[in-house]
Amino acid sequence: MPLIEIKSLTKDYGNGRGIFDLDLSIEQGEVFGFVGTNGAGKSTTIRHLMGFLKPEKGYACIEGLNCWEQSAEIKKRVGYIPGEIAFPDAPTGTEFLKRQAELLGLSDLSYAKNIIQKLQLDEAANLKRMSKGMKQKTAIVSAFMADPEILILDEPTTGLDPLMRAEFVDILNEQKKKGKTIFISSHMYEELEDTCDKVALIKDGKIIDVKSTMEIRHSQDKIYKVEFYSGRDYERFLSERFELNEKRDTQNQVLVKVNDTQINAFTNVLKDYSVKFISEIKFTLEDYFKSLM
Repeated sequence: MPLIEIKSLTKDYGNGRGIFDLDLSIEQGEVFGFVGTNGAGKSTTIRHLMGFLKPEKGYACIEGLNCWEQSAEIKKRVGYIPGEIAFPDAPTGTEFLKRQAELLGLSDLSYAKNIIQKLQLDEAANLKRMSKGMKQKTAIVSAFMADPEILILDEPTTGLDPLMRAEFVDILNEQKKKGKTIFISSHMYEELEDTCDKVALIKDGKIIDVKSTMEIRHSQDKIYKVEFYSGRDYERFLSERFELNEKRDTQNQVLVKVNDTQINAFTNVLKDYSVKFISEIKFTLEDYFKSLM
């Protein structure tokens, strides 16, 4: 049985907005990414998982608990970062984290201090005057401080600079090594590629595809960049029967998609051309999902 299960989950806000018949399953110890444009349905899905929204149809469960009917119990088991952070009235980050620890029954704050140090968080700062990045760091510490077995993270690196994003990816990979189950939404393809076992694409409230990151990295489709010495050879190659991802007329360059069954034919055809250089381009998670959008 999956640790997190979403079945036929539907919330219709009208005018094509909402989520529709979502089916997802996340196994224990799996890091599962959720990607899509703004308004695609990522946060709506996550709010159902946290029990903030009641489904119109279908259900979401975590560890066999219904997310709507048993939301109070689920909140005790899950570390959560919301997509929009709104802190309660507390004078400083230190006071907020202290109150969170009390709610969680947490007396040992050594792990929280470890995260604070890694993120370079000034938790003593005035909570209301914190920058977006500092507020995001505070939310990360709050979600991770009890070292929960399940993490649900909605755009967790929003507002962080590149250095802190890299530090967060390291923290997330530490959680992965511990066997934590993590559901993370993000528009940062690279951080999903660096952490996730599987990634789902949501578009207009519907799941378009679910793919393992390993499968994408080792896709049979390869992208090659080819540059020709002459414009004449470049123009002649455009009539060959290969799928072109991009044409660069001013540089006499093409990006060609070639699968394993085509590679021999591709290399043989190139022998008839004056090729300046050829290189393989890494097929990324971003490439794959953008091709579906």
